[in-house]
Amino acid sequence: MRLRHIEVSLTRPGASRQIYRAPFLVDTGATDSMAPANKLRAIGIQPIGDRSYELADGTKQVYQFALVEIRFMNEVTAGRVIFGPDDVEPILGVTALESVGVTIDSASQTLRRLPAIPLKRSAA
Repeated sequence: MRLRHIEVSLTRPGASRQIYRAPFLVDTGATDSMAPANKLRAIGIQPIGDRSYELADGTKQVYQFALVEIRFMNEVTAGRVIFGPDDVEPILGVTALESVGVTIDSASQTLRRLPAIPLKRSAA
């Protein structure tokens, strides 16, 4: 997929007055989303835990995370955001995309809304 950025807003759940808004790289290889730690702390988001993540080069890194409200493409969801380095390019992971029924159309390499979010178990 070619690089695609979309406007994303992050807030603390229930605290919409402080917002971090930026173009996020859509990364279907990433499960969780990531934003610069200094930007998250500036709007009052504090880590609630840490987790080990495997990076694109195969190395493992432990990052702190928080639960946030995520808004993009006129949708709202909640999910995990990783406290990345202060100079990191923000990324929007696949969990946030799927939670609002957005997929990647492989033919056109664009974001596509599903007509409905599946609530059934897929066939194995």
